Amino acid sequence: MKKSGADVRLLSSPSGVRSAGFSMAELLVVMAIIAIMVAVTIPYIYSYRVLYKSEEQALKIMDVMRETSQLALTRRRTFRMEVDMTDNALLIIDENGPADDTLIKSIPFEAPGLLRLDVKPAGISQPNPPNYNPAVFSVDSVGHMSGATPVVGHRVWALRFRSDGSVVTAANNPISATMFIFPSAGPSSDVPTDTKQVRAITVYGGSGAVRYWKYDGTRFSAG
Repeated sequence: MKKSGADVRLLSSPSGVRSAGFSMAELLVVMAIIAIMVAVTIPYIYSYRVLYKSEEQALKIMDVMRETSQLALTRRRTFRMEVDMTDNALLIIDENGPADDTLIKSIPFEAPGLLRLDVKPAGISQPNPPNYNPAVFSVDSVGHMSGATPVVGHRVWALRFRSDGSVVTAANNPISATMFIFPSAGPSSDVPTDTKQVRAITVYGGSGAVRYWKYDGTRFSAG
């Protein structure tokens, strides 16, 4: 029996069906559409990440404060948390009693220049109440051991969490202060690029309690 042209074409296909593909012009159109969508989306993704960086950073600091406090309570000795601007990191340090203070954890911050943590933002007062003074960063003369390497002379804000739940200075005086986190125009600028993204953390030295604040452009409210 003689086969038709259509039958011949079907039998010549390895799968038994006729295959179809995209032309080069169609592929170029699809690639152009994808490129346009990526170009439009990236700025929005970047803006979203920058918008919430101060909040992410503040929550990270609070988590480390709680971890340091818990270590002091469970191990029954003093642990120190440092906001280290020299290393751009959060540190947890075991004071080890009479032995050398030892670094047990280091958590990096965002790239320097994106956020400021070491000053009060210009034109914004601390939450009131409690109206505690801003955190004071100073050169660390106590230092600690990172493995076998001594580390000293960094610019830090240090909080010593004791086993009784209190937070104290190196002189064992209770420390109550407020730390600010905000997006700035650069590492040397104290002017927020967006006041609604200013965040703050208050530490109550006597009890070791911590409170989180959000600024709405006019005033702080508990977060």
